[in-house]
Amino acid sequence: MSAGNLLTLRYPASWWRNMWREALPSGNGTIGASVFGGVQEETVLLNHEGLWHWGRKDPLPDVSSALPETRRLMDEGHYDEASWKLANALRERGYGTKLASRFPLAAIQLRMPGSRAFREYRRTLDMETGEVSVRWSDGAARYARRLFVSRADSVVVYDIRPGEPVWEDSSPSGARAEREGDPGDGGGKLRTVSGEIGLILYPSDRWGDSPEFKELADSVTIQAEGCYIRYAARNDDGEDFGAVLRIICEDGRVHTGKEGTTIRFEAMRKALVLVKVFVGGRREDQWKRLEQELAALLDACEYERLLQRHAELHGPLFHSAALELDGASDDGRSNEELLLEAYEGEAPAALARKMWAYGRYLFISGTGAESGPFGLYGLWGGDYRLVWCHHMANENIQMMHWHANVGGLSELVKPLFRYYGGLMEDFRENARKLYGCRGIYIPAGTTPGIGLPSQIVPVILNWTGAAGWLSRHFYEHFLYTGDTRFLQEEALPFMQEAWQFHADFATEGEDGFLKLYPSVSPENTPRNFMPEDGRQLAHPMPTTVNATMDIAILKELLTHLIEAGRAIGVPEMEQAEYERMLAKIPPYRTNRDGALAEWLDPAFDDRYEHRHLSHIYPLFPGHKITRESSPELFSACENAVRLRRIEAQSGWSLAHMASIYARLGDGDHALECLDMLARSCLLPNLFTLHNDWRGMGICMDMPAAPVQLDANMGWVHAVQEMLLQVSSRMVRLLPALPQRWRRGRYAGWRFHTGQIAAEWDADTGWLQAELHAERQTDTVVSLPEWAGACSFSGEGDVQPSEQGRRCFAVRLRPGARLTFRCRPDR
Repeated sequence: MSAGNLLTLRYPASWWRNMWREALPSGNGTIGASVFGGVQEETVLLNHEGLWHWGRKDPLPDVSSALPETRRLMDEGHYDEASWKLANALRERGYGTKLASRFPLAAIQLRMPGSRAFREYRRTLDMETGEVSVRWSDGAARYARRLFVSRADSVVVYDIRPGEPVWEDSSPSGARAEREGDPGDGGGKLRTVSGEIGLILYPSDRWGDSPEFKELADSVTIQAEGCYIRYAARNDDGEDFGAVLRIICEDGRVHTGKEGTTIRFEAMRKALVLVKVFVGGRREDQWKRLEQELAALLDACEYERLLQRHAELHGPLFHSAALELDGASDDGRSNEELLLEAYEGEAPAALARKMWAYGRYLFISGTGAESGPFGLYGLWGGDYRLVWCHHMANENIQMMHWHANVGGLSELVKPLFRYYGGLMEDFRENARKLYGCRGIYIPAGTTPGIGLPSQIVPVILNWTGAAGWLSRHFYEHFLYTGDTRFLQEEALPFMQEAWQFHADFATEGEDGFLKLYPSVSPENTPRNFMPEDGRQLAHPMPTTVNATMDIAILKELLTHLIEAGRAIGVPEMEQAEYERMLAKIPPYRTNRDGALAEWLDPAFDDRYEHRHLSHIYPLFPGHKITRESSPELFSACENAVRLRRIEAQSGWSLAHMASIYARLGDGDHALECLDMLARSCLLPNLFTLHNDWRGMGICMDMPAAPVQLDANMGWVHAVQEMLLQVSSRMVRLLPALPQRWRRGRYAGWRFHTGQIAAEWDADTGWLQAELHAERQTDTVVSLPEWAGACSFSGEGDVQPSEQGRRCFAVRLRPGARLTFRCRPDR
């Protein structure tokens, strides 16, 4: 185990009343466990990816007649009134669909007696295995608790035992003696553990004042019998959910607690607790099934054996990509120590690299091949009405998947496609009844089974770009996997329906270019439409004409449709239709500050006091604006991002900004964004927050600070963007290396048709990179300016490229390897 893959904390979770926010997380992609609490009372919060409640799905009325009226008002300059036309039409019809919320399934609650004040407290997370450990000393005794969620056996495994003995000075002469035994027994006896364990409905974030929560609490059944505890409650859909706990003890005594809902264990050498959960069905039937499954694990009930079975599945995912930064993997400092250094101004390389590993760990543990897509809380939310826990497609769900392909986790992007593919009927209904269009309209916010619009406000309802943006992920998956079946059966049909909507929705302006309206630049309002009296309104008037992002998304979608059509032979007539529409895309605009304008229509003034950077889309996450192809627009993008106000940012927007700076080749500013994120929106367990609530001036001020793990994933991607950038035409090696990361290496990273490993020392100009082609490869490799003279070895054809002095056209056959070696000039 590398120190760089171990999170160590010296303090327990401490966020008052919401300690789950600072828990250490474990998960198998379907079940999540959050470990928090103290040495005498510990809680393990259990979540399941399929457990949602309190949503509502109303029939969607046909309000498509609002679109012509909206456009008439906009044509007349009545933008404020037009902005609300569609939302008001739905409200007048009594429409009230509401998104569901994730919520906790149950909590394991453990109490252990102690006789002395704790010492040497540590809690750790081994990211290589997903194992959470808590260790401490109580007088002369030492204790250890360990937990993981098994991928192999779909079970929560919880081990409680005495730890290694404590050595103390115990005589006037300073001679050392080993003290063993129960706390305070003076040594000599075999050390044991005692305590009480149970399953409970985790207390509500509203502390019981919600009628819905009271109804949920009234449905709970808890039964303790022998070595089993059965727990169940009823969801609002009438289905039961719950768990069965089994305790397996070595020696000692076990009996039922006074209330008949807990198990007490005494004087045991060790205790192994196994918990299986269920979602749906009748509790009695599910309890019987889970007890049988737990009994079947009897032959594998050694903790170490169960852990090994799990690690054999978890490990390859975690180690699918590797990264070293200036020896940071050997840094064994605790999270608290790393964060204190970051708080002085610069995140140490050890923290930057650990955050890269941690984001990948969360992603691996929070989604799986058969589960839903990764959510904003992963599988570790502890409230019953989590703030913004839905899947949000105007930034957040995309950000959480950006890193996956380069990091060798393409298989874990499939849940994203399955999730949105499962809501297509809702999306088609949306397009037809909201806008009178064919194809699909995807609301920004959705939850399982609810793909109809739910956020009935202009800033969300009038934005039509979600389907096009998500199409990018479908097409990228094809580029990285080469899976033509996926392209033909899943990606292309989705992309075509996204295009069909725009084919009907777009109009042609007097200048012959396409006009998209209403159009929204998430979630910004033009400066000249902000309240003149300075009132603080979240989204005063976001509905405009030709937001740059909407145009960029449509342009990219058409380009990808044309490329995909060539790959699988789409009819020429269909291709010609895409090409005709692409030719009518209006050009981007630069504003008076020399920045890429957020709205193509000059009637809307740029407003820099905002967290979203939507209009930078053609540079990032897109690849349509590059330094080589569009130098003036490239410079305009750079100006636009530099004009954004730091005090208006959020955790995720700082991560997004870091990736933009990386795409601009500015690694130092990219790293500075991560520095600011570490100082403002990072909890001790390295969970990211939406915002800093303390008024420190780095990001937007909100009274609440929701956990939002999109910035964890965004950090991963920003680091990868600094060190490797991949497009359909080019692979850029170390394109935005910060001055502070002079040496390092990575391996197992991916470009579209293969893998790449690189090692560098920027102080000497030394760089070595190996490309391994898994499929036919025709690309351009760009090397950094600081690298020395370059030579090549291996198989394949390498020629100078017209793209630049340090660019090389590379052609490799499947299975071929090519090594670049750059050494300082002698």
